[in-house]
Amino acid sequence: MKIIYGTGNINKLKEMQELLKDTNIELISLKDINFSKEIDENGETFFENSMIKAKAIQTFCLKNKIDLPILTDDAGLCVKALNNNPGVHTARYAGDHAPQIVCLEKLMKDLLNVEDREATFHCVLTFLKDDLCFQVEGLKKGQISTKIGKLGGLTFSPVFIPDGYNLPYSELENVETHRHDALNKLIAKLKELKIIA
Repeated sequence: MKIIYGTGNINKLKEMQELLKDTNIELISLKDINFSKEIDENGETFFENSMIKAKAIQTFCLKNKIDLPILTDDAGLCVKALNNNPGVHTARYAGDHAPQIVCLEKLMKDLLNVEDREATFHCVLTFLKDDLCFQVEGLKKGQISTKIGKLGGLTFSPVFIPDGYNLPYSELENVETHRHDALNKLIAKLKELKIIA
């Protein structure tokens, strides 16, 4: 089963496909359908932004007679002490396209002398096929560390220590992420609806 995954980022596509390797789902990217339009993600929640992307891609597909299901996501980090920011602004927290270290240093500064460092990674997936549309949310709770760990991975993975661990995301292997959680819920829903076996 082919599904359009709402990204042009090949690494993200590979990561998602790897997570879906035990299913009969094959993801194709926006580049594969020649979709290059910038989508204005102006929603106030992860649910809204994921839906905005899905609807924009659906409009393009209808116009170009592409009849494939669409999968989009929106994800980010919510820090309790920062009123759940960066939240939907996670990608723009330190300005558009700011380097990872700049984003991390801003977060460290914003949490200077803050004791309650509880945080949650969110991932909302939207599945859209004709009139069928549903959303699932994956979560991963944890704490923001007081120092920056090994760089790489998701922007804030060097400072996010998931509950039950002593190391940040970026230094852990085979740990279930918020994206895993969302995908597991998506797969369960697709099976329940008999869209996949």
